Amino acid sequence: MKIICIGRNYVDHAKELKNPIPEKPIFFIKPDTALLRDNVFYIPPFSNEIHYELELVVKIKKVGKCINRKFAHKYYDEVSLGLDLTARDLQRECKEKGLPWEISKGFDSSAPIGEWLQKANLSTMDFTLVKNGETVQEGNPSQMLFDIDTLIEYVSQYITLKKGDLLFTGTPKGVGLMTKGDYFEAFLEGEKLINLKVK
Repeated sequence: MKIICIGRNYVDHAKELKNPIPEKPIFFIKPDTALLRDNVFYIPPFSNEIHYELELVVKIKKVGKCINRKFAHKYYDEVSLGLDLTARDLQRECKEKGLPWEISKGFDSSAPIGEWLQKANLSTMDFTLVKNGETVQEGNPSQMLFDIDTLIEYVSQYITLKKGDLLFTGTPKGVGLMTKGDYFEAFLEGEKLINLKVK
């Protein structure tokens, strides 16, 4: 199982981090050790700036390579929410030195994941992240630069997708700092999928 993450797939998020708007999808990989199914995240000692990024996630259900977009919908039928946790200080340092920045994205437990639901009409599925009782992120797949089927088509040109692979589809604006004592809840169409305590 691998975790494939899409970057800068919402215009407002790219702007809030002062990044250029991509002309084609950007993706990177997290290892399977990044997956966190528990409801507690421990801030690692190597970063003072862990940021949360809420994302819609789909689970690949069969092997596919060079998938045509018109068939992409047949490769997933479960959807959830996940947090792409980022050590922003490490990422910034890597970018400044022109280095790869997997160290800032792929560390252990950097991909908390929620309960799985059967997909419905994804273009109408609102999702929200609540931090300590306050809504900090809101998104909808209709706001994506590249929709899910386009992402599957693009990624599968380079990487064979396998059953159980997870596709994190990008985050809307509103990313921010995690601190000890924070409590996060993530909702998809009003249904709570994630409860996360930060320690």
